[in-house]
Amino acid sequence: MVILIRRLPAKSALPVLTLAAVLALGQAGRALDKVDFQVPGADKSTVAALKNASALLTSGKINKEDAQELFTNARAEYARLLNALYALGYYGPVIHVWVNGREAAEIAPLDAPGTITSVRVTVDIGPQFHFAEAVITPLAHADDIPADFQPGALAASGTIQTAVTTAVNGWRDEGHAKADVAAQAITADHQGSTVSALVTLDPGPVLSFGPLVVTGAQRMRADRIRKIAGLTPGLRYSPEDLQRAADRLRRSGVFSSVTLTEDAKITLPATLGITASVVEAPLHRYSFSAELTSQDGASVTGSWLHRNLFGGGERLTITGAVTNIDAISSGLDYALGVTLDRPATPGADTSLGLSANIGHQDQTDFTADNFDTGVTFRRWFNDRLTGTVGLSYLYSMGHDESGDFIFNVLNLPVEAIWDNRDLVTDATKGVYVDGGVTPYLGFGASQSGGQITVDARGYKTFGTGDRLTLAGRLQGGAVLGSSALGTPRDYLFYSGGGGTVRGQPYQS
Repeated sequence: MVILIRRLPAKSALPVLTLAAVLALGQAGRALDKVDFQVPGADKSTVAALKNASALLTSGKINKEDAQELFTNARAEYARLLNALYALGYYGPVIHVWVNGREAAEIAPLDAPGTITSVRVTVDIGPQFHFAEAVITPLAHADDIPADFQPGALAASGTIQTAVTTAVNGWRDEGHAKADVAAQAITADHQGSTVSALVTLDPGPVLSFGPLVVTGAQRMRADRIRKIAGLTPGLRYSPEDLQRAADRLRRSGVFSSVTLTEDAKITLPATLGITASVVEAPLHRYSFSAELTSQDGASVTGSWLHRNLFGGGERLTITGAVTNIDAISSGLDYALGVTLDRPATPGADTSLGLSANIGHQDQTDFTADNFDTGVTFRRWFNDRLTGTVGLSYLYSMGHDESGDFIFNVLNLPVEAIWDNRDLVTDATKGVYVDGGVTPYLGFGASQSGGQITVDARGYKTFGTGDRLTLAGRLQGGAVLGSSALGTPRDYLFYSGGGGTVRGQPYQS
């Protein structure tokens, strides 16, 4: 939206010159070391806002600038400061930018000084303006207008822009994808220091999604991209559905870039075409790591990822690890695993995972050879809640202090995660809760039972400037139905070490 201010007559209103930056000719000389910036009568926050908007003060190169660039910034200073003042509700300022004692706006572009020895900026901000009228019609919802867009409130330009954007988005949420401003009358009365903002919207018709057009795909099949996006042709237009479609494509892990663009024009009678522009990520990814500790010895791990295995977004991952090499209290462990993930199976918000793993464990209290395989379905209910359900089989044969053992069990793991943190990697507010239940059915001499786990984290920021964040975490778990010796070793809870209760080594 563009705000146009029409001035009504005022006794002492001086014109404010707003000029575009132009090329300046002449021999470049050394620039001055300091800009004299004065805003008499303004409070600290207003002065700070103007300094942050200043082209002269934010260039960061005052000591090194040549005269031509400095003069260009001086000419641009008027518009930069004026826009900053409009954002604060000042619509009658008087701005002067003096270069070598002359008004910068009055210096001809071809008469730019070759050397600049002084620059002085003075701003008379004038009175702050308030709304005399604040009307936007028609509205999709009565509460689409922000509370600060009303008669008597501060007439900041950003308030008008926010109010119009909110009102337009209200119509878009109802399927009016081409809602826009039809007319606007925004005037400033300098005698009364008021602003009248009258805006008329054109909602346009209710539209439905048309077929998704795909561009940029090389190895990925277009039909699979449409399946993953989940934009059903004929479905009523929704910005939220459009965003979720983009999120699904990014979540697939196949693309390095995803952009969904609405068509500029409506396809008659009432559909809106969407174009998905994608850039596929590299086909393969390799990773390797090595670690050495005094207690657990050396560890070596690696993985190989193949994106888009069959052209439908399938991701094949092979991982391998050798750990506890020359560990003090345990023997050598090794593992090899293969997983295959397929997005949009069976639906757009559900993915299918297949896995198989083999390994050997030589721990302090037991040794075991393990094999497991399973199938998992993961569901994204919204941007905060995800759920997982699976079916897996575990075979483990080993030895502990009680003798030889064999675990032959069928598992049904179920998990739900709620996450409304503001930032996953640096949270300052919100909660994260991960809860899981895994009932297992034992065959032969193996016992049946179940494992329950919960991991809850919370974040709260407070204090001056939100400088302090309080974080808390609670973990809990239980094994039900089977005895300690009759429970698969990976389902037991071991104390000690940095990952649980400190004070003694892990598994001691």
